[in-house]
Amino acid sequence: MSVKFEDPLFKDLHSNNKASTGNLIKSEDVQLKGASKITFEEDEIDGIRIMLKKDANDNLKEIKFICSCGQTKSIILDYSE
Repeated sequence: MSVKFEDPLFKDLHSNNKASTGNLIKSEDVQLKGASKITFEEDEIDGIRIMLKKDANDNLKEIKFICSCGQTKSIILDYSE
């Protein structure tokens, strides 16, 4: 029996939903933008979690630093010319 372990792919969605419509998102307002792999790493000393978001081809798209106090800082990488 062969078992393959693969990184889970999460779908990236974009919604054209207006703030006045509340929490309801209609299917015609959603566009599929691609897929991402998300991994978390944790710094034991400072209590900071690091989220790495990659595209389906393992290109790094975003680095997010999440502090235990709740503050976050993001670095978004754009490879387009």
